[in-house]
Amino acid sequence: MANLVKSGAVIFARDIERVARFYEGAVPMTIMARKDGVIRLEDETVQLVIHSLPPDVARRIEIADPPVQRMQAAVKLVFAVDSLERVRKAAPGLGGGMKPASAAFVWAGFRACDGHDPEGNQVQFREASE
Repeated sequence: MANLVKSGAVIFARDIERVARFYEGAVPMTIMARKDGVIRLEDETVQLVIHSLPPDVARRIEIADPPVQRMQAAVKLVFAVDSLERVRKAAPGLGGGMKPASAAFVWAGFRACDGHDPEGNQVQFREASE
């Protein structure tokens, strides 16, 4: 049987361990491999690669606590989750955040709410709507 090739994304990060822990706990995903400044996470359908920034670039980036959200980014990651409320409760302890329940919206068969990871990257979480 051939290996299943999954769709996915690559995030370049200053602190790859912290960013990987966020997605591992929030989505949840499983860390499948670590090698040379790269962490690969997967769930049943998606692969996410967290890649370390080159040292000269990483030195110029400051990550605030809480992180400044990167609202002008051209891409927003989207993940299906079992429960928006579970992610909302877990996100701060994982270094990220999520907007309040009042900011969630329903569209095309799902309920969604935006959040961010520990480095401020925008993420949308979606659960099935009733």
